Amino acid sequence: MNLLDPSQVHGNTMEIARTNPNHLPGRYDQLPQAPESTGFRDALIGSLEEVNGAQMAHEQLSVQAVVDPESVEPHDLTIAAAKANMALGITRNVVDRVIQAYRDITNLR
Repeated sequence: MNLLDPSQVHGNTMEIARTNPNHLPGRYDQLPQAPESTGFRDALIGSLEEVNGAQMAHEQLSVQAVVDPESVEPHDLTIAAAKANMALGITRNVVDRVIQAYRDITNLR
C-alpha cells in the first residue's frame, strides 16, 4: 500500500555550479560509475585470497633467503612475515567471531 504517489511530490529545483574539479559533478556532468557491488561471498573469497597472497609472498621470500641469502634484505623478510602473521591473525579472529555469533543465534530459544 503506497501512501504517497510520486506524482504528488512537487518541489523546487536549483542548479548547482561546479566551481572546483574536486566538488561534486554539476548538472550536466556525468556521475562517476559506482563500482560493481560484490556480494558477501565475493568479498569473503577476495579477502581470503589476499591473506593467501601474503602467506605465499612470505614463503617465497623465506625460500629465497635460504637459497640465496644475498638477494633478500632481512627487513623485507621481516616485514613480509609480519604482514602474513597479522593477516592470518585477523582472519582467525573474524572466523572465531562468526562461529561464536552462529552459536549464539542457534542457542536463542
